[in-house]
Amino acid sequence: MAATYLVTGANRGIGLEYAKQLRARGETVIATCREVEKATELKDTGAEVHALDVASEASITEFAKGLGDRAVDVLINNAGVSSTSKSLADCTQEELARVLLINSIAPMLVTKALLPHLKRGTRKQVVSISSQLGSIANNTGGSSYGYRASKAALNQFNRSLSAELAPLGFHTLCMHPGWVRTDMGGPNATLSTEESVKSMLGVIDKARDVASGSFLNFDGKPLPW
Repeated sequence: MAATYLVTGANRGIGLEYAKQLRARGETVIATCREVEKATELKDTGAEVHALDVASEASITEFAKGLGDRAVDVLINNAGVSSTSKSLADCTQEELARVLLINSIAPMLVTKALLPHLKRGTRKQVVSISSQLGSIANNTGGSSYGYRASKAALNQFNRSLSAELAPLGFHTLCMHPGWVRTDMGGPNATLSTEESVKSMLGVIDKARDVASGSFLNFDGKPLPW
């Protein structure tokens, strides 16, 4: 029986590839992006495409309300942005707030809004796309202040969510997609979106084999906090 996946930030890159691969195997996909009218390739996958601005709590609330009493089996918090704060001199309140809002706060609010729908689902999985740059243990080179901080915060959200929802049968993960050839990753990255998403879906499908709240590489290997 097909499961229902909800993927945020699905108009391009990793999110779009999730929609493609999930639809190819017959899953129901609810895909979100800010500008539905421009999401031609996403619509071509056969996914249901909905407008959602994850930076707006009002948009999140309206989107969740529009789902009615539908069940969602797997939520993939994929929407995210890069940061221009490469050095301390680059850091501004506006830039840091922007990155933290979209990469850290938005996944929390999206998950909160969709919790009733996830409770109705059978798989009860929440997957958040993080980054190895969110690892404090691995941060030996500095740089990327806003992005690193936002992904570290996302990892903490994942752990807290796991603890709170465990009694309800939920399973949560944070995943590093690898260095992927997207607008964010650049043309020199080592992985295609196809390779990254195929590997991550293999991990997500067997997520119950690992502890809820884990921080994993795209290939399923644990990453240091």
